[in-house]
Amino acid sequence: HEREHDREISELITKHKEEMEKLRAELNKEQQHLLDELRQQMAATHKAEIEQAQLQSQTLHSLELEALRLSLNNMHTSQLELTQSNLRKEKETALVELREMLNDKRAQEVAILQSRHQLEWEKVKEQCLKEKEDL
Repeated sequence: HEREHDREISELITKHKEEMEKLRAELNKEQQHLLDELRQQMAATHKAEIEQAQLQSQTLHSLELEALRLSLNNMHTSQLELTQSNLRKEKETALVELREMLNDKRAQEVAILQSRHQLEWEKVKEQCLKEKEDL
């Protein structure tokens, strides 16, 4: 029974690890998808702003154009960093919630297994007593 109990706990731990890996992979995939979307949006915005800057470059001085480009790059960098920070926080929060949920589930499953183990132990004990009385 102890071996069976240890095996069941080992299986639960393995299952828990597999679920955590699967969820990490899903979160990483989702984060990458969001980052790709943001990069595409930023590239589209950047392209539009560059086209506008090219039209203005006919009348603007070259130093003014360089200052605009640097300012735009700084804004994009700041926006990307902020978005990445927000995504990281959301991911960490989701992982904490998931970890708590899985730990609660594991605790419930362990309690159930312990209860079953106790019931089986009681049955074996009664059977032994019955066999002793029969003998």
